[in-house]
Amino acid sequence: MKILLVALAFFFIGLGIIGVIVPGMPTTVFLLIASALLVRSNDRLHQWLLNHKVLGKFIKDYEQHRAMPLKSKIIAIIMMTSMVSLSVFVFIKVLWVKWLVGIIGIIGFVVLLRVPVLKKEEIEKDI
Repeated sequence: MKILLVALAFFFIGLGIIGVIVPGMPTTVFLLIASALLVRSNDRLHQWLLNHKVLGKFIKDYEQHRAMPLKSKIIAIIMMTSMVSLSVFVFIKVLWVKWLVGIIGIIGFVVLLRVPVLKKEEIEKDI
């Protein structure tokens, strides 16, 4: 079972890395899933992920503060809204798929709005 959890974690780490590169694709969500899987399966790999130079910051901000920096939140909302809008109004032709993508996009938008903003004092305290 632990091998399956580690394999799934690396799958989500891969999606998170793609999210760093591809605009509009989430990063933090996939890395949080990977982190949760590694917590349950391999502490050494979980520590590696938390201490990773690039990926670790996404997880630490959320795990420590249950919040995200304002700049990241704004970028995420703008990118997600623009990609969902482009998909629904330009690229997707099948009506039920448009509705599905639109509803999932709205849910994601609401979830992002509900995530608290990481305050400057909290960021400075971590440094």
